[in-house]
Amino acid sequence: DATANGAYSLIGGGDSVAAINQFGLSDQVSYLSTGGGALLEYVEGKSLPGVESILH
Repeated sequence: DATANGAYSLIGGGDSVAAINQFGLSDQVSYLSTGGGALLEYVEGKSLPGVESILH
């Protein structure tokens, strides 16, 4: 409901993404990432080597 009302939703982690897909809910989520730990670090503002190499 929150995403349908304009909120941005993130699902991170392979098992979480698999569950969302299994129950057919992926169209109700703004962004799915199989990189759970990396997604959390990025959201926390930490530097990720792969992202840094693309940006610089």
